[in-house]
Amino acid sequence: MNWHLHFLGVGAAHAVALGSSAVVLERAGVPLLLVDCGPDTLDRYLAVYDALPPAVFITHTHMDHVAGLEQLFIRLWFDPHLRGTTRVFAHATLVPWLQARVGDYPGALAEGGANFWEAFRLVPCTRGFWLDGLWFDVFATRHHVPGTSYGLALDGSFVYTGDTRPIPEVLASRAGAGEIIAHDCGLVGNPSHTGVDDIEREYPEALRTRLLLYHYGSAADGTALAAFGYRVASPGERIALPAPMEPRGDAG
Repeated sequence: MNWHLHFLGVGAAHAVALGSSAVVLERAGVPLLLVDCGPDTLDRYLAVYDALPPAVFITHTHMDHVAGLEQLFIRLWFDPHLRGTTRVFAHATLVPWLQARVGDYPGALAEGGANFWEAFRLVPCTRGFWLDGLWFDVFATRHHVPGTSYGLALDGSFVYTGDTRPIPEVLASRAGAGEIIAHDCGLVGNPSHTGVDDIEREYPEALRTRLLLYHYGSAADGTALAAFGYRVASPGERIALPAPMEPRGDAG
């Protein structure tokens, strides 16, 4: 069975031409999980799959990662066959922020009678979550205030950091089985994001060879990152993944 990460967008918040950073995990060509849903993500998703996502994982609640949930709400609510079917996985600490950012607008519909979250199946999690027989680990990252951003890992297959500063201790435990590591990286780091100098300082060479960089500032920045010898994701690119391992005995 073939597994891929499909990058719908790879850009930082200001890099509109690159698309809001979001990926789709595909199994045998079928979308299984969308990671993040920025302002342009759903349009990009529909252009490829011609269907709404069955499941979404939210890494954090900056608008370039969650603004598309409002559009998804509208599409789900007005289709009685789809209303309440799309699962939204989020770390439990993010639920109040999700509510504040996208769920708390007075009168979700002008017509009335609509509760925002009834359009979805909201699934709060802490250690991780089950989806279609697979266990996905969820782990804290370093983006703005501690406890507000999380990454995702599927044993043996991939790790997706979301927006973050370097997290060497986390990746030492979450990426120890040859996983491809999709990592936030721009040319120059800042207090919220990783730069290429951070990558080279914080991570051993054996791990750096598995990095796949995304969330950069422009096409020119992507070319410059590649010149350092790193693999750099492009908008619309599908990356072949190793098949995931069987869930661990302590999963759940």
